[in-house]
Amino acid sequence: MTASFTRSPLLIAHCLGLRLIAMGQARVDLRLAAAAFVLVLAGMLVGCASLPDAGQRPVSQARTDVADTRLAAVATASMPAAGEQQSGLRLLPAGDQAFEARIALARAAQKSIDAQYYQIADDASGRQFLRELAAAAARGVRVRLLVDDLHAAGEDALLVGLAARPNVELRMFNPLPVRDGGVAARVLFSAHQFSRINRRMHNKLLVADNAIAVTGGRNIADEYFDRSGPANFIDMDMLAAGPAVQALSAVFDGYWNSEQAYPIQRLVDPSLTPEAARQQFDAAVQQADTAELPVATRDPLGQSSVGTQLASGRLALHMAGVRVIADAPAKANGGDASPTDGAVMNGKLELLQSARSEVLLASPYFVPSRRTMAVLKQATAGRVRVSVMTNSLATTDEPLVHVGYARYRSALLDMGVSLYELMPGAEDTRAAAGELRGSLGRLHAKVAVVDTRWLYIGSMNMDRRSAHCNTEMGLIVDSPELAGQVASLLRGERQHLSYEVRSNGGGQGLQWIAPGGAEPVVFAQEPNLSWATQLRLSVVSVFVNEELL
Repeated sequence: MTASFTRSPLLIAHCLGLRLIAMGQARVDLRLAAAAFVLVLAGMLVGCASLPDAGQRPVSQARTDVADTRLAAVATASMPAAGEQQSGLRLLPAGDQAFEARIALARAAQKSIDAQYYQIADDASGRQFLRELAAAAARGVRVRLLVDDLHAAGEDALLVGLAARPNVELRMFNPLPVRDGGVAARVLFSAHQFSRINRRMHNKLLVADNAIAVTGGRNIADEYFDRSGPANFIDMDMLAAGPAVQALSAVFDGYWNSEQAYPIQRLVDPSLTPEAARQQFDAAVQQADTAELPVATRDPLGQSSVGTQLASGRLALHMAGVRVIADAPAKANGGDASPTDGAVMNGKLELLQSARSEVLLASPYFVPSRRTMAVLKQATAGRVRVSVMTNSLATTDEPLVHVGYARYRSALLDMGVSLYELMPGAEDTRAAAGELRGSLGRLHAKVAVVDTRWLYIGSMNMDRRSAHCNTEMGLIVDSPELAGQVASLLRGERQHLSYEVRSNGGGQGLQWIAPGGAEPVVFAQEPNLSWATQLRLSVVSVFVNEELL
């Protein structure tokens, strides 16, 4: 995100019996802890806000009368030899093409668009995406949009302006009782409902005409689509057609009709009239910065854009068996974080347990549970090669989560796991040593490849928050072709863009090996870790339960 708080602004002052969480995506700042105490005390003085009644929430389902739509025809033409249990799939590794795919599907839709996202930012990408949904609704397309409420701070006019249009319904998932202020302020003034608001909908899904879908790791914001200047996320999505789409639509319906989904109109200030919101929406989405950006002719896999292929009447897809796995929306109900893994973590760990030769695992935030450690240890004991790729301290947007991961590095290395941490910036040794230059790539993809046959791709990080608090979704795919493509991308990034972390020659400590020039560069200390940063993180980490990371 471009704001000062990104993934998890929920830090905790245990000594005061108060828990401050920076949910979603947040950088660590000790000033936040001081502000937290002041704001929470202020919240106690002004009273506790509560959610209004949800009002009427009409139940609706994915449309099934879509056989006559253009997208259904394209899907059928793209899978001429499909069996009843196989779906057509295509990876979307490049940010520009991943965004273009969503826009192309929204423009091609004739009957329905169903979308759910953890975050839709008020930036160029978010406004362009919402503009296309409004344009689809104006054509008569039914639009259902479900957004997690955490990062919707300041977006009420934008969202209500979309919802005020005919053919549009917009619901907020697990809303916070306080709507004013930024993310941190809303969390703090909602702290009396911590056990509920700590649980977020992390799912990412777009379904057009119940015929073609996109799911994976990307939210709707500039940094996910290579539009964010100095810092962008390295991510991965999957486009799907066939039976997997109907399964994804069923997941969406479950969330849409759940008790956690509130119509946006029930939450906002009544003084924000639909007409005023529409005017603000129109002004926002027509801004110059929402103009379309060029899309590369080919992505890293040599694939042309989805829009180009839709125009030709056929998508280039790989046929494969797919299992859709998703947590139930009830996972977001109140209560302390449960040590029981959710359905998506269960499915992913079962996949890892099935490995016979190799596991390649990528997760931007990696804080393994006891069960995860046991599964990886079992794999390496069985002579399975296990490689884990995550962010380095320099590339993570979650330094506190990195501290949680760092506690496990030695144990992972001792059991035979290979560790790779994404390096910052350019590929030369100066960038590896900490002189950040050019574009900063941050790993955000959540993928796993097993035995170069099985592939997991989805929204779930390999951490406690994804396992126990947030709702997640993903695909488990049986496809040597797609698994091979992801493995090739991961190996390429490991070889050219990552530190390899090793034990320090049998002695104490670790080494970071950076490729560079004729000889690799070896660091005896963690790159980009200053004494001030180390002190700050060490102090703050004392107050944070790993279940919140």
